[in-house]
Amino acid sequence: MHSHASHAHLVQFYENDRFLIEGLADFIGAALSGGDKGIVIATHEHLEQLDAALARRGLPGAAGAGNYIALNANGMLPLFMANGLPDKARFHDAIGTIVARAADAHEGDVYIFGEMVALLCAGEHCHVHTVGKHQAAIHVENYFNELQAHYPFTLLCAYPLSAFPHEDDRAMFGEVCRLHTGVLPAESLDMEADLDTLRRTIALLQQQAYALSTEVYDRKQVERALREVNFDRLTGLPNRNVFHDRMDMDIKRSRRTQRPVALLFIDLDHFKEINDTLGHATGDLLLKQVGQRLASYVRASDTVTRLGGDEFTITLAELNNLGTVTDVAQKILEDLAHPFQLDDEIAYISASIGITLYPQDATSTGELLRNADQAMYESKAMGRNRFCYFTHSMQEAAQARMAMSNDLRSALDKQQLSVFYQPIVDLHAGGIVKAEALLRWQHPENGDISPVDFIPIAEHTGMIVGIGNWVFQQALNQASTWRAAHPGFSVSVNVSPVQFYRSNEAYYREWLSHCKSIGGAPGVGPAVSIEITESLMMTSDDSVIDKLNAFQNAGIKISLDDFGTGYSSLSYLRKFNIDYLKIDQSFVHNLEHDSANSALCEAIIVMAHKLGLKVIAEGIETPGQRDMLAGAGCDYGQGYLFGQPISAGQFEQLLTQAPPRRPDSSAHA
Repeated sequence: MHSHASHAHLVQFYENDRFLIEGLADFIGAALSGGDKGIVIATHEHLEQLDAALARRGLPGAAGAGNYIALNANGMLPLFMANGLPDKARFHDAIGTIVARAADAHEGDVYIFGEMVALLCAGEHCHVHTVGKHQAAIHVENYFNELQAHYPFTLLCAYPLSAFPHEDDRAMFGEVCRLHTGVLPAESLDMEADLDTLRRTIALLQQQAYALSTEVYDRKQVERALREVNFDRLTGLPNRNVFHDRMDMDIKRSRRTQRPVALLFIDLDHFKEINDTLGHATGDLLLKQVGQRLASYVRASDTVTRLGGDEFTITLAELNNLGTVTDVAQKILEDLAHPFQLDDEIAYISASIGITLYPQDATSTGELLRNADQAMYESKAMGRNRFCYFTHSMQEAAQARMAMSNDLRSALDKQQLSVFYQPIVDLHAGGIVKAEALLRWQHPENGDISPVDFIPIAEHTGMIVGIGNWVFQQALNQASTWRAAHPGFSVSVNVSPVQFYRSNEAYYREWLSHCKSIGGAPGVGPAVSIEITESLMMTSDDSVIDKLNAFQNAGIKISLDDFGTGYSSLSYLRKFNIDYLKIDQSFVHNLEHDSANSALCEAIIVMAHKLGLKVIAEGIETPGQRDMLAGAGCDYGQGYLFGQPISAGQFEQLLTQAPPRRPDSSAHA
């Protein structure tokens, strides 16, 4: 360090204390040797080291009189601090008074070294709020500049480079430099060296800076890679890896604290239909918003993860009250029922939740996850949009479903599946005019398996697409054979909502092509019709409407199955070009003894006719039911009164014994 003219405000950066003390001895030593005043505000340790350095140079230091004033910075700081921050008035009283007396009493120059500014920034000596320590240093620097406007003195402030350890400190570092009239670099740069040495030193510093920036970049890349390994890129939530780690930790903690842990397995209902109808980009937006909503329900000790697809988990740890689990599950269901704004689209969705508890249900993460998944499956089986707690009977049911699913995959190839046909009669003309194709499974060991049991599994696994296409082809071929002998006869085929989405595009085009190639007489239309459910109408978009319109343009009739058991919205009947309504058998079952059911059936029939639709009543078992429905104007009937579902060969005999009514211009055609 060198001597400087009065009124200079210098800043010295340093890396180690030894360089600081030697430079400080130069600065103060030069002042004392020239008969000037030296004031040092530093830590007690640095003051002792400075005294020793001055003594080695034969200067008086602290033992001298008059020209040297040593002030302990740790003792000075509290004098001008208020509420943890520097106070201007108190600073002028504490520091300004000392500077004024020294300037007035001494004829020579005054040299001041101040370390308290660095103390404000250094973490181990910080006397101010952490978030405000750099700003506090700026205040003190400005206070010194104000003093210099009134009193002649040269000021040297010292900052360790450790006071600015982060990339984010660059702006504050620049501000500190700006407030000083001169900047003295740290010991790594020798200003007295020749030009070539300086150039070499600068080049070395540039190389170190580049290497550091590369290291920082590489570290960020590693951090990003680790984040991608442990966090879901779409939602930002922890992923399956983190789920297993944290669940294991929660289990270990629970063993110590004896507090239970709850695992909630959350699966969105009909999410595939959102993807298929609105597109995957919109589906991704929905998943992100679902993740945000789920994360808002939990405490810091809990964990929300996305396992993949539309599956999420919430782990509730350190539970004092198990009732909290039910409250959280109910809150999730209620909140997810609110609409989601997805750019220009508004979507509605629900969730099925499975809940399991540690330690009462299982003792390992894998077992708990399996239990919660089984409980979630039970929620879906009960109608979705609900939660279920795990029971050990669910495990047995899950194993049975898995076995059934495995057997179903090979049932078609092993010719275990067949199509049966149930007659549909004209309630006024009395003949069989239609049939409904119904899938049957004859298991070699378990016998007849009800469609109620295996159709949901086929839909859940996606096997319904291939199986449904096979049923359609079987029904179409059989219907074309019967139509050759019985003009106007048709077979209706149940179509699952899963079959209507984009994954079934090839089958959909194939159906239309075959229907057109196996058409009937002019004005009669193809030999098959399709039956859809209200759930398809609720979740449909333009692509589904286009498919339905294409079927109708090809002459294929469309029936709305199980009418009255779902939402039964009249707006859907106006939106879709439906040809038939099928009254659900639950309304027909007690028709003769329940006036309310009778009134409902009559109302449905009148409404349908007003809309230009024909009505088919399902589940007719008695002549009384048939007569009441016919009297109310119902067009067609189906049920055990007319015949049970039978094989194609048996149905052929039935048609021979009771030939269908020939189509005419009747209102019931």
